[in-house]
Order: sequence, then structure tokens, then C-alpha cells
Amino acid sequence: MASSPFWQTLGLGAVAGMRSMTAPALLSSALRHHPSGRLAHSALGWLQTPAAANALKALAGAEMASDKLPNMPDRTAPPVLAGRALSGALIGAVLYKTNRGSLLKGAVVGSLGAVAGSFAALYLRKLATQRTPLKEPWAGLVEDVLTVATGKAVLGRHQPGH
Repeated sequence: MASSPFWQTLGLGAVAGMRSMTAPALLSSALRHHPSGRLAHSALGWLQTPAAANALKALAGAEMASDKLPNMPDRTAPPVLAGRALSGALIGAVLYKTNRGSLLKGAVVGSLGAVAGSFAALYLRKLATQRTPLKEPWAGLVEDVLTVATGKAVLGRHQPGH
């Protein structure tokens, strides 16, 4: 049940809410190593190319580094939240496509997961800095580790479309 497209999409969508580029980077890397024939001739097929996987990894790293800057906008500011929702929509559409599901349904589930993940991660990060000795930028670094670990756990052995 936990490996169903719905739960996988919701989980990876939440990861997109934590770090918008990490979810696509992890999904692209998984698809690079285990390509899906269902994506091969679709507009989403680019996501399983080595170039996309490498570019998305670089963007995810840049996002993690820039997150530590003091002038970064809040992740729930409308433009930032919209970007995270779009990232969730992308991974949702891809996951549902690889599992013969509706792209629209996947995009909605991924987007909702990203919005929920954005608010949950913001709350938890603020709580961590207020109630523990963990302060910035260390709280952000811990969030980075949790984001990657969560994304890898969500994808786990259940690769997209398999």
C-alpha cells in the first residue's frame, strides 16, 4: 500500500514542499537508472535523461545552499509556494504516468503534497530553532538531510513504474 502511486506521489510531493528541486532531482536520478518505457515517447521523457538528472542535482544543491542565506523569502510566500506546488505537480504527473494513471490526478496529488509539506516543514523548522539548541544555519542543514533521506525512502525499492 505504501508503494502505491498515490502514497509515493503524496510523499515525494511533501519532499518538494521541503526543497522544491530535491524531489525532481531524486525522481530524475531514479528514472535515469530505471527508465520507464511509459515516459520514453512522452513530453516528460526528458526527466529520465542523464543531462536532466545532473542538472536537477546541481539545482537542488544550489537551492540547499541558498536556503541558508538570511534574506531568503519564506517558503510559504505566494511565489515560492507556487514554485513548490509546480514541482510537486511535475513529480506527481510523472509518477502517475509511469503507473498508467491520470497525469492530472498525479499533478493534483503531488501539488497538494508539496503545499502541505511546505507548511509542515516551516512549522517544524521554526519549532526546532525555538525549542532546541539547534539554530540556523544548522536547522536548515538538518532539514536538507531529512529531505534527501525522506525522498530516498519514499522512492525506496519501489522505483517509478515498477
